[in-house]
Amino acid sequence: ETAEVHAKMHGTTISLEQNILQKNDLLAAQNRGWFKGRNILALNLVSSPGSGKTTLLARTINDLKSELNFSVIEGDQETINDAEKIRQTGCKVVQINTGKGCHLEAAMVEKGYTELNPPLNSVLMIENVGNLVCPALFDLGENSKVAILSVTEGEDKPIKYPYMFRESQVMILTKIDLLPYVQFDVNRCIEYAKQVNPNIKIFQVSATSGEGLNDWYEWLKNQIIS
Repeated sequence: ETAEVHAKMHGTTISLEQNILQKNDLLAAQNRGWFKGRNILALNLVSSPGSGKTTLLARTINDLKSELNFSVIEGDQETINDAEKIRQTGCKVVQINTGKGCHLEAAMVEKGYTELNPPLNSVLMIENVGNLVCPALFDLGENSKVAILSVTEGEDKPIKYPYMFRESQVMILTKIDLLPYVQFDVNRCIEYAKQVNPNIKIFQVSATSGEGLNDWYEWLKNQIIS
């Protein structure tokens, strides 16, 4: 009897999850249409905590703000620290605190861009909550997911979290200036990423030294068709 009750509860849980995801996907499709109609490049930046996501984002905005118009949705569970760092670049930013939630959802993004009102032919950077599991499931209506992984993490992250790397169109390997000081096999990491997603585009960068950033910037600029 207990097993039967558990099975029923488990079935209900799966059904609820499906309903949540279906509702989210509908809103994501609306977001995608809104972005497309305004030629806005929306990127969903995903990573573990401490990958250097915010540092890379701030550097990207500072280096390209004379060429591209940026707006940022900053997702975090509690603090506004990351949003403040981005605000210092002069970029428009809205903070969304998810509380106990471990990811942004399409409805939150809709609220964010409604408040930001990004201009035509611009870039909307969505910095998701630091987590490589939940954000993979939730489509936000973005053009691309960009998975950010630092060399201070394990090179096996792409095979530990295959769904995230499979869902991402781009992987950025950050903090490469630290490679002489850490044990991290770059080739193996790239091999793992290609194993789960043969089409993933990979950039190796350092937001501190600037190494590799031009390739990332060129890709970014090429995504916007004016």
